[in-house]
Amino acid sequence: MADPASEGTGTTMFSPYKMSKFNLSHRVVLAPMTRCRALNGIPNSALAEYYAQRSTPGGFLITEGTMISPSAAGFPHVPGIFREEHVEAWKKVVDAVHAKGAIIFCQLWHVGRASHQVYQPGECAPISSTCNPISKRWRILMPDATHAIYPKPRALETSEILEVVEDYRRAAVNSIRAGFDGVEIHGAHGYLIDQFLKDGINDRKDEYGGSYTNRCRFLMQVVQAIAGSIGADRLGVRISPAIDHLDAMDSDPLSLGLAVIERLNILQKNLGSKLTYLHVTQPRYTAYGQTESGRHGSEEEEAQFMKTVRTAYQGTLVVSGGFTRELGMQAVAQGDADLVSYGRLFIANPDLVSRFKVHAPLNRYIRKTFYTQDPVVGYTDYPFLSSTSGRPESHSRL
Repeated sequence: MADPASEGTGTTMFSPYKMSKFNLSHRVVLAPMTRCRALNGIPNSALAEYYAQRSTPGGFLITEGTMISPSAAGFPHVPGIFREEHVEAWKKVVDAVHAKGAIIFCQLWHVGRASHQVYQPGECAPISSTCNPISKRWRILMPDATHAIYPKPRALETSEILEVVEDYRRAAVNSIRAGFDGVEIHGAHGYLIDQFLKDGINDRKDEYGGSYTNRCRFLMQVVQAIAGSIGADRLGVRISPAIDHLDAMDSDPLSLGLAVIERLNILQKNLGSKLTYLHVTQPRYTAYGQTESGRHGSEEEEAQFMKTVRTAYQGTLVVSGGFTRELGMQAVAQGDADLVSYGRLFIANPDLVSRFKVHAPLNRYIRKTFYTQDPVVGYTDYPFLSSTSGRPESHSRL
């Protein structure tokens, strides 16, 4: 019997897909998720096991946010890709994924003002587009597992911005040297690039503030620099114009999203090559399942937002944000997305693709172990369907 969610194009999440030069066997993507298991910033055997567990032949994985420079961190024990020891350590992780026949991109990350002096070289202020801090209703996770308020950042001088662009470019080159199939630029969720894109944050008076052209300039410089070094066909971009995570609000999210997309389309045309994909977080997502301001559009408004994005972007579209199996199947079947990325469901279900295929019940994730440093508990110890004789263990959601 046909899956009801596959009606429409006849395409399902288990249909193959040609993504740039990569042949995918299905459309269920591992979303990038911070897990805090890379002790002292160095990927280790636990990361290799974690990503290998979630690898399938022809599957596509995106790593957790990976630091592009010493100033990029805002969580404890997140991996880097800016030193030679990072490159060498990541090779073992990539090899484990490739041994399973999967494709893996490294997500390039700079948190900007979403940091604290404790994570910064010389305990300096974090950098941003602005000098305004994230509001006190948000808290940052500290190395000792306590929480603190976000400090006042330092706005980058105009002359410094191209230095950060170079950090992204160098990190992309290092990623390819480590064996990654490509990279994703993290331009979403209130981190550094998003701090330039959103007019609720960016209060600059130079050529990086004000108009859409100016606010998009930093992102486009990063895209151009990386595409020029490793090729556009190894490059994805993630944006979240409608998400207000970490105070990342914009007065007109749809117009901002379309402004970014317009510039990406022009760049692709000028390069003569499309990006690997555009990854967009849809409006219903935040870390807690709703927008932090409590602002909710209707399902119709959210659907229209994503349909407009789908129509505008000339290339592969990956969507994320609160998708269930059914919603993912629906998005692909209706042509609203090419691929769907899953985060929390993939944390608790290393064999998520197999479970989705047979409509198996899912393990429930344990929120309190998301950001611990234990190399096993809450990380690689979630059971596979085969280990539970078809009756997966149910974890309580905390």
